[in-house]
Amino acid sequence: MVQTSENPAGAGLTQLDSPQEWNLSDLYQGFDDPQLKLDLEALQQTATEFRGNYRGKVAELTPEQVAQCLQQLEAINEKAGYLYAFPSLVFSADTRNTQAKQFLDKVMEALTGIENQLLFFDLELQNLNSEKFSDLQSSPLLQTYSHYIERIAEFRPHKLSEEVEQTRNQSNLTGRQAFIQLRSVHLGEQEYQPVTTPDGKSANTEAELGALLFHPESAVRYDAYKSVRQVMQQHNSLYGFILNTVSQDHRIESQMRGYTSTLHKQLLADEVSEPVFRAIMEGTRSRFDLFQRYYRLKGEALGQKIRICDIYAPWTIGDEPTAPVNYKAGVETLLSALEQFDVNYARRAEEFFVNNWVDAKLRPGKRGGAFCSYTHGKHSYLLLSYTEDYNSLFTLAHEMGHGLHFAWIGDRQTYFNSNPPMVLAEIASTFNELLLLDYLLKTAADDKKLGKSLLTRQLEDQLNLLFRQSTISRLELAIHDRAAQSSFDRLFVNEKWTELYQELCGDAVEMLPEHQYDWARIGHIYFKPFYCYQYTASNIVSLACYQKYRQVGRDFIPGYFELLAAGGSMNQVEALRKYVGIDIEDPSTISSALDYVENLISQLQATL
Repeated sequence: MVQTSENPAGAGLTQLDSPQEWNLSDLYQGFDDPQLKLDLEALQQTATEFRGNYRGKVAELTPEQVAQCLQQLEAINEKAGYLYAFPSLVFSADTRNTQAKQFLDKVMEALTGIENQLLFFDLELQNLNSEKFSDLQSSPLLQTYSHYIERIAEFRPHKLSEEVEQTRNQSNLTGRQAFIQLRSVHLGEQEYQPVTTPDGKSANTEAELGALLFHPESAVRYDAYKSVRQVMQQHNSLYGFILNTVSQDHRIESQMRGYTSTLHKQLLADEVSEPVFRAIMEGTRSRFDLFQRYYRLKGEALGQKIRICDIYAPWTIGDEPTAPVNYKAGVETLLSALEQFDVNYARRAEEFFVNNWVDAKLRPGKRGGAFCSYTHGKHSYLLLSYTEDYNSLFTLAHEMGHGLHFAWIGDRQTYFNSNPPMVLAEIASTFNELLLLDYLLKTAADDKKLGKSLLTRQLEDQLNLLFRQSTISRLELAIHDRAAQSSFDRLFVNEKWTELYQELCGDAVEMLPEHQYDWARIGHIYFKPFYCYQYTASNIVSLACYQKYRQVGRDFIPGYFELLAAGGSMNQVEALRKYVGIDIEDPSTISSALDYVENLISQLQATL
């Protein structure tokens, strides 16, 4: 849709005066929708028929027949995605919804059975002799699936027999995945000590308490910080036990599959080489001085040493918070920022709000944090808890970046090419935040207070992505190294987290005793090992992309959209080089990102 003067940004938005709830009817009408049962039964029957038709026969198939099989498997996986997404999204919006939890368990069990029915196909592909496998790789009929087949080859040394793979999948329902789910359910049931602000407003959800870390009153920030960490402290033993159990399961799986470590297993899945991972770890660790320099400057401005609960505090004592950004104004601002980049990009973002693909409403029991959930063949759904501040607005921009990335993927890629490697997966989200920042700085040029707030917010985001996220992965290195030797308990994690964070903060930020429990809030260390370094890697690449966009202007956009549309269809290092001319394996790409942050700090210092 091309914008005209009669179709300004946000023109299709109505009734967004308060954060909206999503409408999942594009998936199913509800748990009583008869289509749910019909789809599940049909899917099970289709999987059984596929197995009957092809099990034990893959070695005899021609390239054309293999292509047809892959298309059938994509259709099965797409439908399975609908069946999983519906109860999963309902549960995320309200983890206290027992019906959603029960149905999610039922669907996960059924889909695991279907997955086990279909395991044979990839395993038989992997067992082909070299000549036959090479024929498939070189066949023009399988060009669409070339990267998928290459990935199968990479995992060939680590696959187990069909029987063992099936057992592994089945046991995961009551094993690792069950413990991960336990943490989510347990955390969703927690009540937080309410914190009342001087204007009489009360906050008692994790999202609201997190928003109070930006409050100008020192006591309010500390009380909000403490309220959340008290819950983590109260259940420290439980969360430590869950993390140890999950880590030990990863160790057992790595040993079974012949990986040298959990890190090796995950880097192969992420399509990231260990030298790149180590370069990111070492490059960021070598510049902890930037983190410390910034917070010394902030402490000088506040006239006090920054405590860990103060890192998001306003820069000047007595500053009133920036004016609230109500939901409708936030949405319109974001769309206007995206429109400055590309009109069609903004129009596709607008669809999310017009069609209620966003759940931004605050409610007890809602899963913490924010995410974008993509269902191939449909679209993405975004979840966040909007608290009428710029932090929430940037979170919305971030998740919308994911949603738009998948929109471009959906236009171009089949199911097996629809899942981008994690470094690529985070580029659009960070790029969106940079677009929003530039737009706000431009429109708030006369508001020095807001401009400074936005600049410092950008700096604090960069410090988080480059240093906090990589520090989380350093914790995981310690956890999984320890798990490879023996089990660990909460005390080990508490001590290691404190030690690593103290190294990051130096003498610039005062640690608080409650911070030792903070790791339990980090969902990714449970859900997927070594997820967080990818935020760092992707941020480095996003900064490189944005700097190039600023240099070359609109000529950058076509290549950027090609990069988004590539999805998981090719190696991410090659995609970055081909479409936007960025090399993540070049050490200068990492140092340029760190130089960007250093320049921002210098710019800020010049204004003080």
